[in-house]
Amino acid sequence: MMASKTVRWLGAPAPGGLALPAANPTPTHLYAPRGVYLDDERLIVVDSGNHRVLIWHGFPTHDHQPADVVLGQPDFFHEGPRAAGHGPANGFHLPTGVTVAEGRIYLADAWHHRVLCWHRIPDRSGTPPDSVIGQDSLLDIEPNRGGAASPQTLYWPYGVAWINGWLYIADTGNRRVLGWHGLPERDQPPDLILGQPDPCSNAENRGGPPAANSFRWPYAVAGDGATLYVVDAGNHRVLGWTPPPTTDRPADLVLGQADLQSAFEQPHVPQGAHRLRFPYAAACAGDRLFVADTANNRVLLWQPIPRVGAGLPAQAVYGQYNFADSGENRWQAVGPDTLCWPYGLCAHRQWLAIADSGNNRVLIWEV
Repeated sequence: MMASKTVRWLGAPAPGGLALPAANPTPTHLYAPRGVYLDDERLIVVDSGNHRVLIWHGFPTHDHQPADVVLGQPDFFHEGPRAAGHGPANGFHLPTGVTVAEGRIYLADAWHHRVLCWHRIPDRSGTPPDSVIGQDSLLDIEPNRGGAASPQTLYWPYGVAWINGWLYIADTGNRRVLGWHGLPERDQPPDLILGQPDPCSNAENRGGPPAANSFRWPYAVAGDGATLYVVDAGNHRVLGWTPPPTTDRPADLVLGQADLQSAFEQPHVPQGAHRLRFPYAAACAGDRLFVADTANNRVLLWQPIPRVGAGLPAQAVYGQYNFADSGENRWQAVGPDTLCWPYGLCAHRQWLAIADSGNNRVLIWEV
């Protein structure tokens, strides 16, 4: 385990023992957050269980600091799908991934089968989105627009990322990743469809066993411009393409499995530094790749960043004392360096922001 230090805890404090932090909606509380974004100017947290997004202007100055802006709800004290009954035009249903691209916020509103976009960073609560990807309008919420998969439809999009001038969406329900070179205009078809043989197919693992060019649950996308990583949660692995693909092709790297044809899972045994169980996030910073090994309640670090190969071991583990342990909060009390089902990651400079979903909080670690 490498040295790390928790510098911020966002969300309610833990009351002690095995009890979790409170989750009722306030400017301070979080309920099962799944997405997080951090840069020099802001922290954005997708408070998934409360169906909202919280924004802090600047780096938070103290633990449990209240957010400055709430999106998706009429105020800081409401929760529920579709803005507590106000409708889908300015309400979410299980939002998950978030990123900022060229001054715009892109939000994966997963159970509304769309990605929402704010064309500038909102400074007022309740600001509605400006545009949508995957639906005809902000009022439409059917999977694949009520029909079959096509280049312009989405089905449970859980992840969104902006990497080296490309916008990527993990279109989880359609078992594919979509990519646009640049910011897409309204209803613009993607430049890349990764994981399916054509724009209208959406079979799990292309209708066969796991392969180097297939997904079961592609949940998140990360990268550094030289390698593209897709977190394939359902196959318990992370796939990598070096260089990033411009057309559908087999991956060059697999982490969490011994080869590119395996989807091995064996719960309740030590996983070691090689295996993953339901990984749901990844993040890159410098020569480091972080992966949220969600079902093992830990974050793994590869350094230097891996680009080709299979089954490469991680060099460090966060949230557990060693590579053999996997218990929620180490089977102890909620602490500043324990994890319970980490779902989202963002690495920025020396900071690692973790959406520690099972503990109803976001941690920012210095690593």
